[in-house]
Amino acid sequence: MTTEARNSHPIYFIGAFATGGLLTFMVHLNGELARYGNPLFSSWTAHGTGIIAAVVLLLVVHRRRTPLVGKAPNAPWWAYLGGISGAATVILTSTAVNSPLRLSGTLALGLAGQVAFSVAADSWGLFGLPKRRPDRRDIVALGLVVTGAALIILFGRGAA
Repeated sequence: MTTEARNSHPIYFIGAFATGGLLTFMVHLNGELARYGNPLFSSWTAHGTGIIAAVVLLLVVHRRRTPLVGKAPNAPWWAYLGGISGAATVILTSTAVNSPLRLSGTLALGLAGQVAFSVAADSWGLFGLPKRRPDRRDIVALGLVVTGAALIILFGRGAA
């Protein structure tokens, strides 16, 4: 861990924690939509609502700017896959949250998957990241997250 990461402003940690709470709320709402409809309906509704919110936000904050001289850089091809992975995430979590995993198990496994993929992305230098060999702390953190997910799913009190 770098000195910069240890001395980050607290607002970043608060923002990340709040985002985790919003993610939990979103997964729950999408699961409810899937329960009364289906996972595809849940994904369409979530993304349709997001489009409406984005358009309203753009209309509110839109300011006329002078055009940039020259051409703006193009995004890499893989940056456009975010919508596909977002739709798949909503469909899969909407299905899983209505299974015996429930909300806590779905989110625990999702977190374990995120940590595992981020360690792999760092290790292989995916998406333009600098290659970084996982150290002992990365492996221990991954093990703790997977163990926590297993405890929630296998020994949690969420079973009906």
